[in-house]
Amino acid sequence: MTTPPSSARTHNPDFPRGADLLHDPRLNKGSAFTEAERDALGLRGLLPPRPATVEEQIARVMENCRAKPDDLERYIFLASLHERNETLFFRVVLDHIEELMPIIYTPTVGRACQDYGQIFRRARGMFVTADDRGRVKSVLSNWPTANVRAIVVTDGERILGLGDLGANGMGIPVGKLELYAACAGVHPALTLPVTLDVGTENASLLDSPRYLGLRRRRLRGSDYDALVEEFVVAANALWPGVLIQFEDFGNQNAFRLLARYRGRVCTFNDDIQGTAAVTLAGLLSAMRATGGDLKDQRFLFLGAGEAGIGIADLIVSALVDLGVPPDDARLACWFVDSRGLVVRSRTDLAEHKKAYAHDAPGATGLLDAVLSRKPTALIGVSGQPATFTREVLEAMAALNRNPIIFALSNPTANSECTAEEAYVHTRGSALFASGSPFPVVSLGDRKLVPGQANNAYVFPGVALGVVASRASRVTDEMFSAAARTLAELVTPEELANGLLFPPLTSIRDVSLKIATAVARVVFEKGLAEIAAPQDVEAFIRDHVYEPVYTNYVGPLAGALDD
Repeated sequence: MTTPPSSARTHNPDFPRGADLLHDPRLNKGSAFTEAERDALGLRGLLPPRPATVEEQIARVMENCRAKPDDLERYIFLASLHERNETLFFRVVLDHIEELMPIIYTPTVGRACQDYGQIFRRARGMFVTADDRGRVKSVLSNWPTANVRAIVVTDGERILGLGDLGANGMGIPVGKLELYAACAGVHPALTLPVTLDVGTENASLLDSPRYLGLRRRRLRGSDYDALVEEFVVAANALWPGVLIQFEDFGNQNAFRLLARYRGRVCTFNDDIQGTAAVTLAGLLSAMRATGGDLKDQRFLFLGAGEAGIGIADLIVSALVDLGVPPDDARLACWFVDSRGLVVRSRTDLAEHKKAYAHDAPGATGLLDAVLSRKPTALIGVSGQPATFTREVLEAMAALNRNPIIFALSNPTANSECTAEEAYVHTRGSALFASGSPFPVVSLGDRKLVPGQANNAYVFPGVALGVVASRASRVTDEMFSAAARTLAELVTPEELANGLLFPPLTSIRDVSLKIATAVARVVFEKGLAEIAAPQDVEAFIRDHVYEPVYTNYVGPLAGALDD
């Protein structure tokens, strides 16, 4: 799947020509059309006369991108490129992944969602609204691509750490699927971003003349469930077996929907399972770096929402696999929420927190909880900035030779602490990772490189493995396999430099290995709709999309894949 669909053959009378070809982002090559293509496809005169190489195009794009005054303008510039020339967009992103991932996704995508109505140019996905009940299948059938294999869907209620952004949340599924293609090579023609516009509780959006979503309070209860059900059924009727990734749903719906659909259709929730996998991988890398044992660790979470509970569940699963009894494994995980330590005596606990409500005295705040529970790892998933205070970090350093400090909340402004704060207040002893990127920290004569526990290490590779193997379900075992694979890919030299994750520049190789590990689970557990290949990694590699231009005229013009 390295080239456009077979309908793009130049001998096909439906193949676009002239201006129509230039307006099709999946086929357009811009200034890179050759002389022969310009003559054969009616492009002569519609382009500057000298054909450019792809290298020249990439250099021009990056020069223009870097010249923009801020990251939001860079986001808009790259989105415009994607709308004109999809192949060049993905080639640029793949070649400059470390520089551009923070632009097309976190943290800049958060700002783009906040300003969605202001910067809107062109719809990149589908909006299914509360008014579409009874006709969702008809709405989805308007999507121009017939073979959709992966959907990312949000209802916009919990966009990153920014809260309810309603229909403005469309930037999230669009960005996620861009990472599917860039990081793992899931062909973009197989993907569909969807926003379920069920209203918003955000008063500023409801009052804004620029808000483009439904101007009403959120749909709740049985009516909400009926819309989601109709969407899931319709998607599977149109595209049987399609992977549906739930993204940025509020806590009250995220756990319910995952529980309801994971046994029925091919689905996962990245906020719960993807975050869990990348965090577990970081913990396993930390064990390699220190020579520690996961069974000896004590984990304290700040934040008891879907991310925190998902991480704890996967940690428990990993500990059980190591022979720890389930009850003891859960006792290794403690939570602090907005009302203090989660303990059994509390009467205000939501259902999803109760499995981690242990018998212990309460604690009024995070520092009190650190001093009483003596954790080896502190994991922030609260969305509350500056909550890992100097006192908290110093206490962690006093308790541990190498405290594990994971400040995972996104975007950067919501991180529980900065990398510099983590290193300075632990005197450089912390094993640190964050959800959004931080710069290298100088501490004396040491250069400390912060790790980024970016879900992009996991969910694109999982998706590739699931889509390629035609998996009927997505299981926690697949995310455990992804976590172990990711941790194993960190080299001893990288661990020695404080890195807990591979460099983002290797993301394609990382995703290939994760997709292979996931596909092996799919085939071994009998969850595939196709026969298992002899060489799983070669099979996965054959499904990887490469953003390279197709020759429309000449000896290779007919060699286009499905």
